Amino acid sequence: MADPKGFLTTGRELPSRRPVDVRLQDWREVYEPFERERLEKQAGRCMDCGIPFCHNGCPLGNLIPEWNDLVWHEDWKDAIERLHATNNFPEFTGRLCPAPCEAACVLGINQDPVTIKQVEVSIIDRAWEEGWVRPQVPSRLTGKTVAVIGSGPAGLAAAQQLARAGHTVAVFERADRIGGLLRYGIPEFKMEKRHIDRRLAQMEAEGVRFRPGVEVGIDVTGEDLRQRYDAIVVAVGATAWRDLPVPGRELAGVHQAMEYLPLSNRVQFGDMPESPIDVRGRHVIIIGGGDTGADCLGTAHRQGAASVTQLEIMPTPPAHRPDSQPWPTYPMVYRVSSAHEEGGERMFSVSTQRFLDDGNGRVRALELVEVEQHEGGFRPVPGSEREIPADFVFLAMGFVGPEQGTLIEQLGLTLDGRGNIIRNAQYESEVPGVFVAGDAGRGQSLIVWAIAEGRSAAAAVDEYLMGTTNLPIPIPSTARPLVV
Repeated sequence: MADPKGFLTTGRELPSRRPVDVRLQDWREVYEPFERERLEKQAGRCMDCGIPFCHNGCPLGNLIPEWNDLVWHEDWKDAIERLHATNNFPEFTGRLCPAPCEAACVLGINQDPVTIKQVEVSIIDRAWEEGWVRPQVPSRLTGKTVAVIGSGPAGLAAAQQLARAGHTVAVFERADRIGGLLRYGIPEFKMEKRHIDRRLAQMEAEGVRFRPGVEVGIDVTGEDLRQRYDAIVVAVGATAWRDLPVPGRELAGVHQAMEYLPLSNRVQFGDMPESPIDVRGRHVIIIGGGDTGADCLGTAHRQGAASVTQLEIMPTPPAHRPDSQPWPTYPMVYRVSSAHEEGGERMFSVSTQRFLDDGNGRVRALELVEVEQHEGGFRPVPGSEREIPADFVFLAMGFVGPEQGTLIEQLGLTLDGRGNIIRNAQYESEVPGVFVAGDAGRGQSLIVWAIAEGRSAAAAVDEYLMGTTNLPIPIPSTARPLVV
């Protein structure tokens, strides 16, 4: 194990966030550097439990006690080998995952859990700095070809695994750049896009071919892909957003979060001098209290909004793990992200009734009502209606499945009752040779589930093409997603 007394002598510590007034002036990641010696002490808090429940909390099955021990012993090079054994992209998960592994940490039963996520991202960041991350080019090619549709974490993980198995892989992405929501849905202050670019360079060196700006179903048909490739992996994500059908929804200034967030990323890429949806000096309302809502919050702060209010229909979460969500489950507790720390107001137990017109077809205010939970639903509290000013409203209420349309129709795929693509336990759809990975088949979930499913689907494709596989299989598709 790591330091036998580490969990007794060392308290949990995380890197500091840059001062709010400083970080709001740029779009760089918010955290300060964390000294290596302090990080090694944090890794030394790992107890190397007889039954490491952190494994249960992580869909990837990350070998957490092993690389904690290696970091504490200052063997960082072996640590990245053990980390890469289960996770293709720890630089993504170490920045974006909500860390269900930490919620399942045995130390967390009665103390602060190990800083697993920080150790993870520190390992991969040092590995890149030291040049330890190199292309893994297959020793031979199989002659088999695979098309991956979608370049989010599921598609990229599947593509990298299949290329390393010796297959010729092409990744099709309808956007003009590779990366899916990693590229256009995650703000720079949460993950700078240089992390994606250097991983893509590695994958290209391994033989993966990227086809951005190609929408399957329009620019190339599903039938064309089935004729040209021996197998297809559909990893298009769950990008059909949940809408809010209330009076005034059609007013100018009411946007989906994913109509707003990609534009600020494009500004950072140099595609445009400023976003067409710029909230500087305006009153902003965000409907939805999850991560996407927090992304909108941080973006609005950096654009200089006059005020930002985030609405959530659920009641205020408790400060500590409730008895109804015992360890090692992921608890629904009150969390403060870096964006919340930067300002704005959070309102819980409220529901939007309608958007109000300024007389010229633009939103001027939002009418809401307080609600209380009742028999599995919500009912308004009489007399609690009120208006709040709104120049812009962003809907961040999650996603309901993959977008239905040409792609699904041309490939002959069918959907289940939840709107997800039907597949079996081997990730194969009802169409032979067409596999489904990530949110497209699972529904909206976490980045760790996406990568795990991409890896598992790659193993299933390899076995389909070759009759057997040596690729690791992290999880069965029947495993239930963790909802956070």
